[in-house]
Amino acid sequence: MKNLLGIGSRIKHEKFGMGVVTNVTSKLYWVTFIDSGLETIELDSKFDTIEAVEDEVDSVSFYEVESTLRNLLKQYSDISEIVPIADKWKGGSITLNPGDPNLASKEIAIDAFFHKIVMVRDRIRVMEQKINSSKNLDDQEKVDLQQYLTRIYGSLTTFNILFKNNSQNFKGEGKSK
Repeated sequence: MKNLLGIGSRIKHEKFGMGVVTNVTSKLYWVTFIDSGLETIELDSKFDTIEAVEDEVDSVSFYEVESTLRNLLKQYSDISEIVPIADKWKGGSITLNPGDPNLASKEIAIDAFFHKIVMVRDRIRVMEQKINSSKNLDDQEKVDLQQYLTRIYGSLTTFNILFKNNSQNFKGEGKSK
């Protein structure tokens, strides 16, 4: 097999004529030809190399790019992970009945309620990260605030029954993180 050509390499193909390599995948060259436009040809296709450009091939896989992007978004944005609700609660509702029988009840879709709970959890996690990375708080202040956050998580453990995956539950002081 020939050496892998990099982006910008010039070739001459017997069918398509003169062209420039514009992208390289694991199996194909994407080549823009003068006469026929963009074509894909297999890496081991028969062609003459007019000018080879080496070390221009990006060898990072799509999976690595996607994984890195997902990690960056998770770390630096308010975009939350997809958290599934337990199957038994899907499509259900919550009814709030006031103590006064003259007042109307309120029904809420449990999926909407669950979404709000997950958003609260995610915002607490962001707050936790900001506290831990703060340059303005001393270590004792960070510990004190972290203890408050742990108590907040503990107050929310009632809602763990809604989560499909136990790994996404709230954890307070009584359980290890």
